[in-house]
This record gives sequence, C-alpha cells and structure tokens, in this order.
Amino acid sequence: MGPDDRPAWDQERASKLIGARVLIGLTHKRPEGPELEQMFGRVRSAIAGKGIEVVLEGARAGETYWLPPHPAAFFPAAPGEYRLRSTGELVIDPDFLTTWDIEPPAG
Repeated sequence: MGPDDRPAWDQERASKLIGARVLIGLTHKRPEGPELEQMFGRVRSAIAGKGIEVVLEGARAGETYWLPPHPAAFFPAAPGEYRLRSTGELVIDPDFLTTWDIEPPAG
C-alpha cells in the first residue's frame, strides 16, 4: 500500500479514541503459520500521518505501541470480559477493539 492508498484521516473519529481503553489483536503472517499477539491499553494520542499511540497496560505495562493512522479500524467493543489467549489476562469492558494483519517484509 502506497501513500496514495492510505485511508482518509478522520479527525473527529480520532479524537474520540483519546483516553479510550483499546483491545488490540495482531496476526503476524509467517511462513510457518500465523501467530496471534494481543495487548491492551489507553490511547494517548492520534496523529494524522503518524499513527495511534497506545500506552499499554497489564503484562506490557510501561510500553508504548503505535498503530497505523487509521481511526476507522477501531470498533466499539460490546460490554463484557475479554480474555487474552497469550497471557490469560482479563480485560473488562474495553471501549474499542482493533485487529491488524501484519505481513512479512517483501524480499
């Protein structure tokens, strides 16, 4: 995906993410098969052209993770309990869910 293929930045939607608790699912595409990574935290900033900054909580507390600048990829979460498969952590009533597929570098 080149710069011209990027989705349009939606500042209103991005602003609604600030301070929200987000559950993140990443699927790393690997030759030996997909690998799932899950994490959660609060959105600190949402910057057009840079991304969505999440301050992680739980097992990864103290880390910061950047997601692509695509606010439309965040969906309201249904109330309830979400258990992370990788760590067994329980996340209660996150505000948003987002999932991403990560392809290996070409080459």
